[in-house]
Amino acid sequence: MREAFGLALVEIMHERGDVVVLDADIAGGTGTHHVRKEHRGRFVQCGIAEQNMMAMAGGMASMGMLPVVTTFAVFCLRAVEQARLSIAYSGRKVVIAASHPGLDVGPDGGSAQCFEDMAAYRAIPGMTVLSPADPIEMRLATRAAIECPGPVYMRTGRSPVRTLFDETHDFSIGKGTVLREGTDLTLAACGVEVGRALDAAEMLRAEGLDARVINLPSIQPIDHELLARCARETGLIVTAEDHSVRGGLGSAVAESLAANEPCPMAFVGLRDEFGTSGEPDELAAHYGIDAAGIAQAALKRRAQL
Repeated sequence: MREAFGLALVEIMHERGDVVVLDADIAGGTGTHHVRKEHRGRFVQCGIAEQNMMAMAGGMASMGMLPVVTTFAVFCLRAVEQARLSIAYSGRKVVIAASHPGLDVGPDGGSAQCFEDMAAYRAIPGMTVLSPADPIEMRLATRAAIECPGPVYMRTGRSPVRTLFDETHDFSIGKGTVLREGTDLTLAACGVEVGRALDAAEMLRAEGLDARVINLPSIQPIDHELLARCARETGLIVTAEDHSVRGGLGSAVAESLAANEPCPMAFVGLRDEFGTSGEPDELAAHYGIDAAGIAQAALKRRAQL
């Protein structure tokens, strides 16, 4: 997904002269090495100084540029104060693209695995928060992030993910999509968890449950209408995210449903713990956010109703 992000930026920068990319010495890890090659004059190397980079982006935006800040998700936490004050509070249009989120970081271990970024950035007033599910959606979301008003925080990725959509896929900020119809419960996911939710639905079918799967790439704003409809039609909603269950997708869904259509819920994500080193798929199984973990959470909550 990081490669799709970098290639999308190259294309957009051929069309728009105001977009500049800020890098924290990790262009090879974020996909922006494509920009460095194609648009070197609009690629700004900030070094390992993420707080300065965020403040710099706010200043550049005040002069009519449209900065895209790129680094790893865990380093975006380091610079959340500058993102809040120099960008959001100041009303600047900046896109913050965070690679290597959650357990997707894999062998780099718990110090580099970020499970708090969506919670932190979703709490900043006026900040749009996105987590696309595959390379096609990433390309569309990158363009949407550039074009929408106000600051955007968007997760990209590190490891390969399977393609879920085709070229007809429609992406809109604030909207989700139904990927699989079902009547017994809804699995609501974002990012790498969308593919796992589709696999979990097949596991649940073997247990006699017909699970609907919805993709929610826009966490803030979220699709209130779709969530309310799913709550009315399926009764139970299980959220899945490569993030803490506190403050991310699950919290956003719960807030929406509490205000519009309360229903039973279960939450799949990291609990009150840090990660550890391992391959992403192995870690997903260890922490219960793989397809089997999603299916198990749905079966457990369903049995309680």
